[in-house]
Amino acid sequence: MNGQDRGSISVMVAITAVSLVAVVGLVLDFGGQLRATERADAIAQEAARVAGQQLDIDRLRSGGGYQVDPGQAESAARAYLASQGVTGRVDFPQYPDLSVISVSITSTYRTALLGVVGINTLSVQGHGKATLLHGITEGTTG
Repeated sequence: MNGQDRGSISVMVAITAVSLVAVVGLVLDFGGQLRATERADAIAQEAARVAGQQLDIDRLRSGGGYQVDPGQAESAARAYLASQGVTGRVDFPQYPDLSVISVSITSTYRTALLGVVGINTLSVQGHGKATLLHGITEGTTG
């Protein structure tokens, strides 16, 4: 080994170590974002289910059929979201048909290692939908 090569292994090890830490950081934080997205989807789905259970009892008793009470449904969904520490939007996408409830939430994931490069949070969205069904002839797929 001549004098010009002295210490070259140290530089290579340092560059490799920094690269490995960067890759581990990316895997850790983007994996965490994926888990946070799955949680957001689950929360939105549960909020939609809670909203779908808020039937308009007066309409049902008068023979008007099954339909959710939109005010109670939205209130129940928002209360569930608040209990989970998130906020969101409750929609009835087929209005005036109130048999479909859609819930969307936006949250953030606090990064573990990406903060070193100035990325402290990553955005997370969750979506859930519930369809009010009764009987055995109204089921649909999709």
